[in-house]
Amino acid sequence: MARIAKGWSRLWRPALVTAACLLALAGAGAWKVQRDIDRLAPLPQVADLPLSVVVLDRNDQLLRAFTSKDEKWRLPVELADVDPLYVEMLLAFEDKRFFDHGGVDVRAFLRSLVQSLHHGRVVSGGSTLTMQVARLLHERPTKSVRRKYEQILTAFKLERTFKKRDILRFYLLRAPFGGNVEGIRAASLTWFGKEPGRLTAAEAALLVALPQSPEARRPDRFGDNARKARNRVLARAAAAGVISKGEAQSAAAEPVRTRRYDMPLLAAHESRHVRNTFPARTHHRLTLDKALQATLEAQARRRANALPSPVSLAIIVADHSSGDILARLGSPDLLDETRLGHVDMTRAIRSPGSTLKPFIYGLAFEEGIGVPESLIADKPTNIGGYQPTNFDRAYQGTVTLREALQLSLNTPAVQLLESVGPARLMARLKRGGTRPVLEKGRSFGLAISLGGLGLTLKDLAQAYGALASGGAPVRLKTCRANCPEDVWTAGTLHMLSPKSAGMVTDILKGMPQARGAETQQIAYKTGTSYGYRDAWAVGFDGRHVVAVWVGRMDGSPVPGQTGQKNAVPLLFEVFQKLGPNRVPLPNTTSDLPTAWQSSVPPSLKFARTSSHRFASDSVEALSIAYPPNGAELDLGLTSTERGWHSAQPLVVKFKGGVAPYAILVNGRPHQTDYGQYQLVLQPEAPGFTNVTVMDAKGESAAVSIKMR
Repeated sequence: MARIAKGWSRLWRPALVTAACLLALAGAGAWKVQRDIDRLAPLPQVADLPLSVVVLDRNDQLLRAFTSKDEKWRLPVELADVDPLYVEMLLAFEDKRFFDHGGVDVRAFLRSLVQSLHHGRVVSGGSTLTMQVARLLHERPTKSVRRKYEQILTAFKLERTFKKRDILRFYLLRAPFGGNVEGIRAASLTWFGKEPGRLTAAEAALLVALPQSPEARRPDRFGDNARKARNRVLARAAAAGVISKGEAQSAAAEPVRTRRYDMPLLAAHESRHVRNTFPARTHHRLTLDKALQATLEAQARRRANALPSPVSLAIIVADHSSGDILARLGSPDLLDETRLGHVDMTRAIRSPGSTLKPFIYGLAFEEGIGVPESLIADKPTNIGGYQPTNFDRAYQGTVTLREALQLSLNTPAVQLLESVGPARLMARLKRGGTRPVLEKGRSFGLAISLGGLGLTLKDLAQAYGALASGGAPVRLKTCRANCPEDVWTAGTLHMLSPKSAGMVTDILKGMPQARGAETQQIAYKTGTSYGYRDAWAVGFDGRHVVAVWVGRMDGSPVPGQTGQKNAVPLLFEVFQKLGPNRVPLPNTTSDLPTAWQSSVPPSLKFARTSSHRFASDSVEALSIAYPPNGAELDLGLTSTERGWHSAQPLVVKFKGGVAPYAILVNGRPHQTDYGQYQLVLQPEAPGFTNVTVMDAKGESAAVSIKMR
């Protein structure tokens, strides 16, 4: 026993020394690790990550996303937005003790080391999710010992700085999924075409598998690799009890989609506008309705395909009771360069044609100049040298104001505008939130009644929204949250009095309803700008206001195009997309004196317009106003395989004489539907063309033109 005790006495001292040395080394190591952790650069916050800018609809559904500053699809996402099944599969496959370790799972690390030594290769990884986040934040490979050490240090610091849910969110934002796709939300949209809130077992497993080798397992390039990796995740999930074996087998039998989905690109023009207007924001919340926007964009593309290229269109739909714009299409297709699809025609300034006439009549009713059944003469008129004519160059004689507005007669509108004053019309338009534009150096005059100013499609929607609201200004908006303070705010002054707005509405709802009973209770007005450049239709029911534009983006004429023929059908199609049940218009005549509804007071039998107008008794001699005889016109004629093509049509304008007219082009009669005082001709080849116009009295005028 003494010998044994003596032997132990010889051993314990070295053991103590060894233990002390080990403790000292451990302490020194811990001190060094702590010092190295403290020396690490500050960790980024989630808010510091360069994320994709997203544009959301009224229900926070994604309309469009833009790549991040580093050209990645990396969409913002919260843990609550992800299907819990994916998170359970991720932890079961990657890091079962994620919520228990402090950044490094020692057990998993030692197991990985032993297996690797036994097999002579890496069999399983020992990295935790925290370590993977550390690697993703550094964006550097960790194959060297030094890089691995830095990764471990960063993992420790992550655990000390953030909660587990925050670390998990870092992974959901930064995990790579092939190409420039990062993060669970972008991956789900790319590979499944949907948000990650509801995933099948097969979808969740694929999203767990892809970050392990994102390029080698890309479904669009290496579908078989993706399928095998997905099925390994399914097997592991079944073994961990996350899903049943039957669910795993069923999911494993599902094919892997080998084509990427495009990122959402709805409301492209409005999304681009808000992003450029507020470049510092990552979230833009709009009033648009995603389902309606998608429906109308599809409808617009179908309609555009039926129009001759490069004719395009634009649409605005708004709720005039709230002012929310529900859909806004600047063109049928942002990427269609044949139609200059990148141009936002809801903001383009164009001539509104006759669409302002209802407001002239509204002012006339408000000023007591007349009521809808008052009479007015539609005949040749000269007001201080301004001689307006009707669109068809014909006159209807004595008509009621109701008939004059429904027929969109020009001379009555000009007479009424002269009586109320162009300045008053402009002031009321501005009161309603529109921004009329006049040519530089020109003042507003009677020509504004026929479209002699510039407005946008949004301006018209805003003006008609006020009309639909009984004359009260409505602020139409697409901004839903954090709206700028300098945006125009509707005031308390009415654009029109409720009574006059009701009279106008009653007239407009009497316009022909294109689809009978299906579209009753829509009040609308059309417009066609000078030279057939713009076709308009704006209408409203008890809730919605819809504005439609059809034309060429570059402002070139579209021969034969009118608001009635080209824009109205689309207007009614849009109303049909809003649902089968129309919100009825209010009873707009209930406030009128009962006697007015059956007969007109004697004092208002004729509209009380100014008396200094006079009808022209003499007939102006027939002449060709444009182009002058001998003119040489550059119409952009180019030779193609199918013959000569002109960028611009030949337009010949004439005046005077007595209708009807006969037109000869190079001696041959020419039929035209473009109005009696204008010829629009697509030239067949360059060279000289002779145009002759003859009136009913046999008078003639001719020009010879050289085209190139």
